Amino acid sequence: MKALYLIIAFAPLAGAIAAGLFGKAIGRAGAHWVTTVSVLISFAASCWVLVDVLNGNSFNGSVYTWITMGETRLEIGFLIDRLSALMMVVVTFVSLMVHVYTIGYMAGDPGYQRFFSYISLFTFSMLMLVMANNFLQLFFGWEAVGLVSYLLIGFWYTRESAIYASLKAFLVNRVGDFGFLLGIGLVLASFGTLDYQEVFGKAGSSSQMTLICLLLFVGAMGKSAQFPLHVWLPDSMEGPTPISALIHAATMVTAGIFMVARMSPLYELSETARSVVLVIGAITALSMGLVALTQFDIKRVVAYSTLSQLGYMTAALGASAYSAAMFHLVTHAFFKALLFLAAGSVIIALHHEQDMRRMGGLKRTMPWTYWTMLVGALASAGIPGFSGFYSKDAIIAAIGASGTPGALFGYLCVTATVFVTAAYTFRLVFMAFHGQPRFGAAHPPHESPPVVTVPLVLLAIPSVLAGYAVGPLVYGAFFGDAVPPTPGEFHGVWAFTLHGFVSWPFWLAVAGIATAWLLYLKRPDLPKRIAMALGPLYALVERKYGFDELYSRVFAAGTRLIGRGFWRGGDQALIDGLMVNGTARVVGWFSGVIRLVQSGLLNQYAVAMLFGLLVLTFWFLK
Repeated sequence: MKALYLIIAFAPLAGAIAAGLFGKAIGRAGAHWVTTVSVLISFAASCWVLVDVLNGNSFNGSVYTWITMGETRLEIGFLIDRLSALMMVVVTFVSLMVHVYTIGYMAGDPGYQRFFSYISLFTFSMLMLVMANNFLQLFFGWEAVGLVSYLLIGFWYTRESAIYASLKAFLVNRVGDFGFLLGIGLVLASFGTLDYQEVFGKAGSSSQMTLICLLLFVGAMGKSAQFPLHVWLPDSMEGPTPISALIHAATMVTAGIFMVARMSPLYELSETARSVVLVIGAITALSMGLVALTQFDIKRVVAYSTLSQLGYMTAALGASAYSAAMFHLVTHAFFKALLFLAAGSVIIALHHEQDMRRMGGLKRTMPWTYWTMLVGALASAGIPGFSGFYSKDAIIAAIGASGTPGALFGYLCVTATVFVTAAYTFRLVFMAFHGQPRFGAAHPPHESPPVVTVPLVLLAIPSVLAGYAVGPLVYGAFFGDAVPPTPGEFHGVWAFTLHGFVSWPFWLAVAGIATAWLLYLKRPDLPKRIAMALGPLYALVERKYGFDELYSRVFAAGTRLIGRGFWRGGDQALIDGLMVNGTARVVGWFSGVIRLVQSGLLNQYAVAMLFGLLVLTFWFLK
C-alpha cells in the first residue's frame, strides 16, 4: 500500500510539473488533461485507501529519512488512518471538480497552462500536509500551500490589487507561521522528536503544554483566517474564482482546523488553550458573518461566509468537539465549493460583473446555476435535510454542553450566527437571482456550458447527502483513535432531523431567510434606511471593524518607518556616510595635505631640504 500512498501524493505533483515546465509543448488541452487525470488518479486511489482503512487497516511509517542528528531523526512519512483518509478523499474530490470547472472558466486566459500547474501543485501540497506523520512534513505542507496560495492569489499579476492581495496573504501568514514554527521548535526541545505518536505518548510529562498548544494555534489562526489574522482571506478574491473555491473549501483554510484536530491529544491536556480556541472561533463566526451582510461583491459575501464557518469549526475544537469540527469541515467543503463555483458561473454569464446590485432575475436564464446555488444556500443556512444542518447543529449542541471556560459566550455567538448566516446567504440568492434584472441589456446573460454546470451538480449531491453520516462521524467511532467522538445523545439521523424543526437554530434560520426576503425583495428601500439609522455602527461593520486600516497604518506603515530609519541612519549615515565615504574623505584630506608639499617647484623642494637639514643639525647638536 505504500506505493499507493506515494501515487496519491505525487500524481498531482507530476501533473503540475508537466503543465508548468512543458505547458507550451503539450498545449492548453494537454495541460488540462494531464493535471485533471493526475488528480482523478489521486482521487480514485484515495477512495480505495478510505475503503481499506474502514476495513481496519492503517499505516504509520517512514518513507524517507532526511537528517539524523544523534537520536533525532527528521523523516518524510505517512500516517494513514480514518482522519487522514477522509481528508484525502475530500481534498482530491473538490480539487477534481475545480480542475474540470477551470476548463470552462479559464478558457480564454493566456495563463491557462500556468494556472493548471498551480492548482495541481496546490493539491499535492495539501495532500502532503494531511498525510504527514510528523511535524517536519506537516510544516513542509503548511508552507507549500502558503506559497502556492501566494502564486494563485496574485495570478493576474498585472493587476495592482492582485499583487497587494497576494503580498497581504503571504505576510499575514508569516505572522501565524512564526508562532507555528516556535511551537514545533518547543515540541522538539520538550520531547526530542517530531513524530506524532512519540510526542502524543510523552505529552503528559510536559509542563509546557499550554504554551505549545497556543503557539501551534497561532499558526492555525493564520492559515484558517481566525480573528485577528483574518484580514488576508477576503482579499484572496483577487484571484480567479476556481482558486477561491479551492482555497476556501478544501485546502488551505482547513489546514489549521485539521492540524488542531490531529493534535487533539495535546489540546486535551490544556484547558486554557482550548478556552482561547473556543473564544477566538466564536468571535470570528459572529463578527465575520455580520460583515458579510454589508458586502455587495458576490465573491466577498461567500468569502466572509467562509470566515464565519471556519469560526464554527474553531469553536467546536475549543469545546473538545473535534469530530463535529471535522464533520463540518467535510460538509462545508462541499457546499462552500458549490457556492463559489456557482458565483463564478454568474460572473461568467454577466461578463465578469461581481456587484450584486447589477444582477437580479437570473433564475430564468440560469436554471442549473440557480438550483445548485440554492442547494448550497440551504446547506449553508442549516436547513434540516441539507448537510450543513447536521454539522452545524452538532457543533451548537456540543458548545452548549461544554464545560470549557467561555463556552456560554461561544454558545451565544454561534447561535446568533445562525440567523446572520441565513440572512446574508439568502440576501445573495435574492439579489442575484430574483427580482427585476439590473444588468445591462447589451449583453444578456446565459447559462454556463456543461463543463461548468456539471461540477455544480456533482457538488450539490454531497451538499445534501453528506449530512446523513452525522451518526458515525460525529457521535460514533468513525475516526477511531485519531479523534474522540463528540459527547451527546444521538437517536438516529431521522430523529436528529425531526428534532431540528423544533430547535432554536432552525427558527433563527427561517427568521434570517424571511428577513432577507423582506429587505431585498419585498421592501428593497429598507436596507439603505436601516444603514443610515445605524450610522457609525453600520460604517464600522462595513469597514470590517477597521482592521485593514489598523494593520496598514500601524504595522505596515510602522515597519516601513523603522526600515526608513535603518536606511537613513544605518545605511546612509553610518555605513555609507561614516564607514565607506568617511574613510574615503579621510584619505582625501590626508592626500590633500601631502599634495601641498608635492608642488613640482624646485625652489620649494630646496627650501624644504634646507629646513630639514637645519632641524637635523639642531637635533644632533643640542
